Amino acid sequence: MSPSYWVSHLGLASHPEGGFFREVYRSSERVASAHLPERFPGARDFATSIYYLLEAGDFSAFHRIKSDETWHFYAGGPLELHMVQGASYSVVILGNRPDRGELLQYTVPHGVWFASRPLAGTSYSLLGCAVSPGFDFEDFEMGAPEQVLSKRGDLVGSLSSLFR
Repeated sequence: MSPSYWVSHLGLASHPEGGFFREVYRSSERVASAHLPERFPGARDFATSIYYLLEAGDFSAFHRIKSDETWHFYAGGPLELHMVQGASYSVVILGNRPDRGELLQYTVPHGVWFASRPLAGTSYSLLGCAVSPGFDFEDFEMGAPEQVLSKRGDLVGSLSSLFR
């Protein structure tokens, strides 16, 4: 299947941080703000989920959210998921080859800066992302690699060139 096949058949649209997406689930129930951690300024849906597609050369810009986000691999080639928390940097590969260390799913903890891109040589990566409590743009923050990596100057140049 080609990226255009998935965009057309799944009804995907451009995503603000890069790639294509479509929300496929938003809970009809909400959690009152009194029952959420203080980082949430108001009530939130129980959960949300999207389809997400990145083509070769595309990337999801560094961002963070106030909820945990679980990424699920569906089709195409592997995806690099880069994460920065304080001075710690890590990368995981999502894909369907556990014999190569690829993971079918991975959860990015709330508050962790992360960015993603298809692994070199991959034409596209199709994934799903589930967020709980549900995604709200009020909980979304985008950052430049220099801002995100301020405590890891050794990574700024290499990651900046990947996510521009």
